[in-house]
Amino acid sequence: MPDIELSTGTIEYEDTGGDGPVVVLLHGLVHDATVWRKVVAGLRTDHRVIAPTLPYGSHRRPMTRPPTPDLVNELIAEFLDRLDLRDVTLVESDCGRAQTVGARHPERLARLVLISCEAFDNYPPGLPGKLIGVACKVPGGVSVLVRTLGLKPLRRLPVGIGALTKHPVPDAVVDGWLRPLRTDPAIRRDFRHYGTHVRRAELLEAAEGLRTFDRPALVVWATEDLMMPRAHGRRLAELLPQGRLVEIEDARTLIAEDQPERLARELREFIAAT
Repeated sequence: MPDIELSTGTIEYEDTGGDGPVVVLLHGLVHDATVWRKVVAGLRTDHRVIAPTLPYGSHRRPMTRPPTPDLVNELIAEFLDRLDLRDVTLVESDCGRAQTVGARHPERLARLVLISCEAFDNYPPGLPGKLIGVACKVPGGVSVLVRTLGLKPLRRLPVGIGALTKHPVPDAVVDGWLRPLRTDPAIRRDFRHYGTHVRRAELLEAAEGLRTFDRPALVVWATEDLMMPRAHGRRLAELLPQGRLVEIEDARTLIAEDQPERLARELREFIAAT
């Protein structure tokens, strides 16, 4: 994977290259760019797809400045600037921070896509989000959390990966997500710092900012999501001036894992139509 040195640290990313429309995919906590692997496969023939690995616990290189949600918002904007990406379709899943970037830094964006994500006051989201917050505040809590998630028989529990996906994620993929947190104390420090600097008001502020995002926007929501209230999908679509809602069945938060072909088709059709 190529990487780029930014003001807060070095970020690795996948870039399919090409001259097609630029799509930037942002993942959530304790995942890396591999969560998009099947969606990338469905778009890469005629889109330039870029998927950075954000400092959310599955990154391999510790940050030079401890990450916070606000810092990651600025990191994403800097990433778009440094790669000189224009007319970007910015896509968020889970907690990719695209809502705040869209509200604060719309200049490089042509479109916005929000996929079953934290929104409004659901931040941190659901029971798993709150457990992560507690783990980050308790000494040794992150290590216990990672050891628990690393136990394969427990991965389908509704407080772990099972809360995010309806269908099992391959163990090799989950192991890759967890390995940096398991093996590198500096990554655990990054994760803990991020988790203890959440501002509850951030996404409420972002929602207000999105009311003036005057570009095409697609909201994609899983009908069986256990963490992100279904009503939030409609609320986001209604507050965006050009927002449209699509609901996907037989999926939870990580639609890229549960229904990647349908998601890639929705993204392709949305980009082509706008």
